[in-house]
Amino acid sequence: MSESHYDCVIIGAGMSGLAAGIRLAHFGKRVCILERHSMPGGLNSFYQIGGRKFDVGLHAVTNFVTKETKAAPLTKLLRQLRIRYDELDLSPQMHSEVRFPTATLRFSNDIALLTEQIASKFPAQVDGFRRLVERLQALEATQALDLHAPARQALGEFITEPLLIEMLLCPLMYYGSAWEDDMQFGQMAIMFKSIFCEGFGRPRAGVRQIISTLIRHFKGNHGELRLNRGAKRLLIEKGRVAGVELEDGYVITADAVLSSAGLVETLALRPDLAPAQRADLYSHAGRMTFVESISVLDALPIDLGLDFTIVFYNDRDIFQYRPPEEPVDLHSGVVCCPNNFQYLKPLDEGLVRITHMANYAFWTSQSPELYSKHKSEWYEQSAAAVSRIVPDFRQHVKNIDVFTPRTIERFTGHVNGAVYGSTNKTGDGRTDLENLFLCGTDQGFLGIVGALLSGIMMANAHVLKGRS
Repeated sequence: MSESHYDCVIIGAGMSGLAAGIRLAHFGKRVCILERHSMPGGLNSFYQIGGRKFDVGLHAVTNFVTKETKAAPLTKLLRQLRIRYDELDLSPQMHSEVRFPTATLRFSNDIALLTEQIASKFPAQVDGFRRLVERLQALEATQALDLHAPARQALGEFITEPLLIEMLLCPLMYYGSAWEDDMQFGQMAIMFKSIFCEGFGRPRAGVRQIISTLIRHFKGNHGELRLNRGAKRLLIEKGRVAGVELEDGYVITADAVLSSAGLVETLALRPDLAPAQRADLYSHAGRMTFVESISVLDALPIDLGLDFTIVFYNDRDIFQYRPPEEPVDLHSGVVCCPNNFQYLKPLDEGLVRITHMANYAFWTSQSPELYSKHKSEWYEQSAAAVSRIVPDFRQHVKNIDVFTPRTIERFTGHVNGAVYGSTNKTGDGRTDLENLFLCGTDQGFLGIVGALLSGIMMANAHVLKGRS
């Protein structure tokens, strides 16, 4: 059964898909976004339990700048989407930290603080750090995507203290590396600028503020958003995608298809792949996945001594970033206090979010009964481990929720529950099919701002044919 024809069909209503849709709709393109689930946003979404609304995925929006800052990724993308800065209601962080056993580095939305911290704690390294910042600031994002050297090796050209390299990489890898134990230098450059040179912000209402804004602009420009309509397979004719067959059997045709589903996940929709090609494709799937808990407190974090916005911790001097053998790796993690942004009005309840690397096979092989039991057990172990790093908040917890690689796989469709997708990024978004393009994580830009930029750039380059 056939439905309407579109200028562009977009697979996935995540940040990049919504941004691409808005951009195309602005220029009169007939656009349809297909989303498998009942909620848009992918992993950066929200849900409600017992009257409480929880964010999924979002700790903070990276690349935060004030609205007066013109030549920055955030303000550039807002201009392209014709979204006013104030619509996102972003507030800056207080401060964040990287904590290792023998050193702590504090940073904010001003690179000067991190530079001062390094000058104080690693005085022999500060000149090299300044050269590194200068080098990265000169790189355009599109240039960075072409730099494939391992980050640890490239950082060694500027910094000779191994501990400092480990401390700088810890936040960057937690927030954006599909590689294990390292990351591509270009990816590192993008993340470094977004986290250390620009910084963190957050809407008071969380990720739903961003999603509702994007949907309002998309629908306001006559874009069509179809929820609960997943793509089943791509219909291929003469090296092109002729249409998309949906899970309910309907077929939608289009001149172009943009997919935010991921490289492996998108090409797996092709019925023309031979078994050997399919096996090779899956060999590029990433493996980095996580467990995250949200603790609701009966007090504000700052009143319990939790005065930071985000802490990235590691209890060893070497940072190990790989899927653990155990269900959860407690040796390192991320502790986020969503309350500790500079809101005009405080949040109603105290929140603490904890993230750890996780073992995909363990969490996806449990029966429902064991799954629930293990979530509770590992939450207790996680909270205990974190309470050795930050002030103990456990006596003030009144409600918790936990999501695992099983949750991630369900809501993103990513193979292995891999949050950062494939280890191979396409850069230009092209595939071997003439009119099929990728946007989002596997194009190469990460984080919410990166995903939005990816959607805009791929729409400009491949559907609007070079518009910028």
